[in-house]
Amino acid sequence: MNKVLPATDSHAPATAQRLSDLRHFYVLMDALVRRTGRLRHLADCSGRMDWPTRGVYFFMELGEVRRESGDGPRIVRVGTHALKDRSRTTLWKRLSQHKGQRDGNGNHRGSIFRLLVGAALLADEPALCSMWGQGNTAERAIRDAERVLESRVSAVIGQMPFVYLDIDDEPGPQSLRGYIERNAIALLSNAGKTPLDTPSKEWLGYRCPRDRVRASGLWNQNHVDGDYDPALFDTLDTLIGAVERSA
Repeated sequence: MNKVLPATDSHAPATAQRLSDLRHFYVLMDALVRRTGRLRHLADCSGRMDWPTRGVYFFMELGEVRRESGDGPRIVRVGTHALKDRSRTTLWKRLSQHKGQRDGNGNHRGSIFRLLVGAALLADEPALCSMWGQGNTAERAIRDAERVLESRVSAVIGQMPFVYLDIDDEPGPQSLRGYIERNAIALLSNAGKTPLDTPSKEWLGYRCPRDRVRASGLWNQNHVDGDYDPALFDTLDTLIGAVERSA
């Protein structure tokens, strides 16, 4: 098994500030859950549900709880979509790529989330799939050989609770959604920092061959070693405060 990258941040004031910011972040996430009514699970979702056009999503994971920052589940993945100019990808389209198909099959080449989870599952059964993550497309015979693993990935992701924040801004790299995504990831990530809210010893991500997943404690690769903007919290507070409460 590959080792988790060591933490390099020993600056106590910086760690104390990050801990305070994590607590603030989760207070805001709790407020978002209350306003939207509940956490969802992808296994129970469909395109017939009332989805906003665009947004940012926050996934949690069964068995993964916060430690230093308070009680409750910890967020294990943050994501968005339509970060390229003129992109037409909707929130549900992106979530459906992570979910997979109705029969449990899926396409990990269209979802880095699926690719990472599948790579972790392969650690225990490397002979299950020899072409996982190779290429942007694959012929039918290869996809058929990957079906068993794709179904297992769908089962894992489908049971992860998540909440989303409706942000209907224009597609593009400067979108507010992209700002929320990268700053939330940088805050939550343990890569290169004194670890806070560390994963459980059994966390599936520790079996992922991607260093950034193991080091960060997240099913993310981008932004895990970045810094976060303290203005994130005021921005989230304003956005979440504008969410209409569910009945």
